[in-house]
Amino acid sequence: MIEAGHQRSLVDLARAGDVAAFESLVRSRMDAIYRLDLAILGDDADAADAAQETFIAAWRKLADLRDSDRFEAWLQRVSVNACRMIRRSRGRRLVREMPMAELEAARSAVAAPRPSDGDLLRTALRRLSDDHRAVLALHHIDGRPVAEVASTLGIPEGTAKSRLFKARAALEKALHEEEHR
Repeated sequence: MIEAGHQRSLVDLARAGDVAAFESLVRSRMDAIYRLDLAILGDDADAADAAQETFIAAWRKLADLRDSDRFEAWLQRVSVNACRMIRRSRGRRLVREMPMAELEAARSAVAAPRPSDGDLLRTALRRLSDDHRAVLALHHIDGRPVAEVASTLGIPEGTAKSRLFKARAALEKALHEEEHR
């Protein structure tokens, strides 16, 4: 993680067109943005695509950033929007490529094993809306306070609280349904 004052300098340099400064910012935030995208999209390949789109869009729109101190929240908002675009372009249908060996193993299995808690959680999260996954990811995975989640998503704090409450309820319901399948 880059120190706040140094990050502000890098952002200012990048806004002036310094590619090396922007590369430093990308390296410092790449893992966090990928984790956020993975939490929202639930797929490694889609998360990698969204992270790439995030940084491309960030470079193109960096001049629009008014306050260098808000770079991180601004970048997360760009990331959430990239996830929305990926979801729209892929549609709501989830398709998972399965290697032939895995397909054959699945066909020959006599009894299906019980999914792990992690599998249940991933499946339940996929059933939530993008907005619900985004608010859960920012608050519970990235550890952001509700006020910062609201700022990042560009919504009022009350809306963020309400969305977080509804997202938790929707996740609980989806988990319950997945456990009883």
